[in-house]
Amino acid sequence: MRLLFLGSASAALLAGAAAAWWLSPGEDLTAWRQGPPPHPWAASQRQEVRWREEKLHRHVENQYVPLSAISVDLQLALLVGEDINYFGHGAVDFDAVWEAVREGTRVGGRFRGASTVTQQLAKTLFLSGERSLSRKAKEARLAWWMERRLGKRRILELYLNVVEFGPGLLGVEAAARHYYGVGAEDVGPDRAAGLAAAVPSPGRDNPATGTPRWRFRQATILRRMAHALWLRHQLEALSAKSRS
Repeated sequence: MRLLFLGSASAALLAGAAAAWWLSPGEDLTAWRQGPPPHPWAASQRQEVRWREEKLHRHVENQYVPLSAISVDLQLALLVGEDINYFGHGAVDFDAVWEAVREGTRVGGRFRGASTVTQQLAKTLFLSGERSLSRKAKEARLAWWMERRLGKRRILELYLNVVEFGPGLLGVEAAARHYYGVGAEDVGPDRAAGLAAAVPSPGRDNPATGTPRWRFRQATILRRMAHALWLRHQLEALSAKSRS
């Protein structure tokens, strides 16, 4: 009986500690609520450090633009490629997690794992690039807080401004100008799909390399865009609200 009591008490303490940890965001998100990122984010800093260590003379290209200055085609392409149910789930898409566990990764058929856009942003902005359960737990906790503190619209805006499209190309504005010579506001469906197709492996498969894998992704994303009319309507309404 004593052992049973001690076991129950230990379980309660562990549950309380886990709850306390989950209910602390781990990062101060106040400065990220509007405008450009307030300071260099984790992924960009890691890239700069790697270049210095490898003695490569490169620099990061990034230009922040508000959501209202990013074409709906470009927003749509990124979401159908990375997180088509972005507006329909919370910070963690448990259906996608279960699908990934059940089916595994199909070669050429999937462009993302089970991570949502919010989880990807949490990792990009604040976390290390290590592959571990502890890092994934921190990512899930921070994503949960980001959705509560920042909201879907702001998270999408930040994501589009920091996601990598090629070596040193961070954000849709820099990528659109580098690859296509236009601003993010003027990117149409084909080019939008081309940029979105670079996200899974930006250093290897992008509009400059034009690999078969990149071309396959671009074509598949274009087909998905044509069928995702419900998502386009949501993004059009969101962009109209952003401009008002």
